[in-house]
Amino acid sequence: MKQFYLLVFLTVLLAALVPIRPLIVQQAIDTYVPLGDYNGLVTMMTILVIHLIVLAIVQYSHTYLSGWVGQTIIKDIRVKLYQHLLKLRLKFFDKTPIGRLVTRNVSDIETLSNVFSEGIAALIGDLLQLIVIMGFMFAMNWKLSLISLSTLPLLIFSTYIFKEKIKVTFNDVRNAVSNLNSFVQEHVTGMNIVQIFNAEKREQEKFEEINKEHRKAHIKSVLYYSIYFPVAELIQAIAIGMLVWYGARGILNDAGLGPGIIISFIMYIQMFFRPIRMIADRFNTLQMGIVSSNRIFDLLDSDEHIADEGNYKPTDFRGAVDFNNVWFAYNEKDFVLKDISFNVEEGQTVAFVGATGAGKSSVINLLSRFYEINRGQIKIDGRDLKEYDLGALREQIGVVLQDVFLFSDTIKANISLGNPDISDEKIMEAAELVGAKKFIERLPGKLEYNVMERGATLSVGQRQLISFVRAMVYDPKIIVLDEATSSVDSETEELIQNAIDVMMKGRTAMVIAHRLSTIQGADKIIVLDKGEIMEVGTHQELLEKGGFYANLYQMQYKEVLN
Repeated sequence: MKQFYLLVFLTVLLAALVPIRPLIVQQAIDTYVPLGDYNGLVTMMTILVIHLIVLAIVQYSHTYLSGWVGQTIIKDIRVKLYQHLLKLRLKFFDKTPIGRLVTRNVSDIETLSNVFSEGIAALIGDLLQLIVIMGFMFAMNWKLSLISLSTLPLLIFSTYIFKEKIKVTFNDVRNAVSNLNSFVQEHVTGMNIVQIFNAEKREQEKFEEINKEHRKAHIKSVLYYSIYFPVAELIQAIAIGMLVWYGARGILNDAGLGPGIIISFIMYIQMFFRPIRMIADRFNTLQMGIVSSNRIFDLLDSDEHIADEGNYKPTDFRGAVDFNNVWFAYNEKDFVLKDISFNVEEGQTVAFVGATGAGKSSVINLLSRFYEINRGQIKIDGRDLKEYDLGALREQIGVVLQDVFLFSDTIKANISLGNPDISDEKIMEAAELVGAKKFIERLPGKLEYNVMERGATLSVGQRQLISFVRAMVYDPKIIVLDEATSSVDSETEELIQNAIDVMMKGRTAMVIAHRLSTIQGADKIIVLDKGEIMEVGTHQELLEKGGFYANLYQMQYKEVLN
């Protein structure tokens, strides 16, 4: 806060100091030059040098401090925005392009930083300078002031037109940047798909079209700049010409005007017109900042956050799960789960099977409150899910997905995710438990080995084992598994299956099964189809029924034989 008040003081001081220079020049020329007073002239030049040094120091301090205040504010906004993103539901990310969110966090905030660093403080300073300069001019000679400012209405009108045109253009530029970021991010991430399907040329053509729109928006803004600034210079030149014409007549007619006052007014015109031109530019910075701030605050105002209103932190988490008449839809109307009810007792292993789109993944997503249910109730250990503190709840649910995501960082960082409570010893204990210790110790640097982006330097099986260790370091009471053996070789599959068996021992396990052969020992198998429970029972019970599960099993058995 002290820095802000100091910035206000420096802004006022700068506005007061800038108009003094022409006054010193006018006094030197009109007072001391005609008298041939060399000493007086030296004194005025000394005052002018001191004034310029002080002005330079104040300008430096003002520029640095305005930048410091601006970047401090921006840092807080950027942190707040990222914290907000961390709390949003996955539903929000499902419908929002990642590139657009990157634009909000990087480009839009950077634009906003220009507003705080260059826009607001500089704009206020420019306005104060205009007021002080006008005061000096009218105090010196009101007639010359009116002549000098006679073209001001024309400049204000042209500035207004420029401002309106550039406002629309900058909005187009921000949209073009957002589209460009979204396209590049998505297609770089999915580059393997582009190359697999030989779509490089088609994607290049799409990129060129988006890039053309980006270029078109920028060129339009450049066009307005190239028109406005020459027009502003011309208007200033007309004002100076009229001043020189009127002043020269006054000198010739012996109207009490000296050459010093004419020179000082020429300096004042330049000083006066420069802030107005700069105000137009500052206003454009503000316009861009307004557009960016609207985008940022729209994101901050998004209410699609996880309602973490529960405060229950269990000391004896057992892991009994109950779904009671649960309805769920990703888009509020097309339900993917319809009146689902089942229970999982403490320590049981329950498998979910069904065709693609049956609702299996939705069940496990709801358990960790990645999404909120529309109707019904989910309980763990007899308590509604919403009563739990979200952090405490998720610590007790270890989730291992088939599509493993690893960050471009060390193995240790990917397992601990920056949690200081997870030591190297704890990581290696969990790694040994799931059979990952040997391959980690063989890597250069061991836990400090960098896996690169998305774990590119590891095999599919190794990435899966890392995800097991990541889940096990918290020693969760509930294990949720999107079966991870469908895309690995038989040797790695055996290793991963052994790790899964270890993970499930003594814990409640909820497994999405792709290969029915891997869940024959489950305590309960729930068969889903189109969001509804079709059958419930053990492997043998469901086979004897000869229903939905039996048909699925027969189909997979035939595929294996073939």
